[in-house]
Amino acid sequence: MNELHMSESPRSEGAGQGWVEVCGVEDIIPNTGVCALLGKRQVAVVRVGEGEEIYAISNFDPFSKAFVLSRGIVGDKGGVPKIASPIYKQNFDLRTGQCLDDPTVRIPVYPTRIRGGRVEVYSAAPPPGAAS
Repeated sequence: MNELHMSESPRSEGAGQGWVEVCGVEDIIPNTGVCALLGKRQVAVVRVGEGEEIYAISNFDPFSKAFVLSRGIVGDKGGVPKIASPIYKQNFDLRTGQCLDDPTVRIPVYPTRIRGGRVEVYSAAPPPGAAS
């Protein structure tokens, strides 16, 4: 299992919110995820392919009621980047958090960016101007 070290303080862009450096892009094996803590929230940070396509979603699987999505199966479904729960195999769109197998279920997503080869995840509500 990979162990990741996060910086202690978010890069603040407002009270109680900001960008948090999680790990290096190369710390995430292509087509896998890692779990990071943003405060008390577990977030699955997922790298799709060999490049710098990075997504962050809640690590909580609402079907199994377990924090396991970072260990899910990464791929695409009809061109949609997705992760499948390692337990019951429901697929989630990495861009929106929408369950592709049950349209009534959606999980939280978090904005990501890469700066200097380091992955950052926004720790609260989306930053101003970000797509929701």
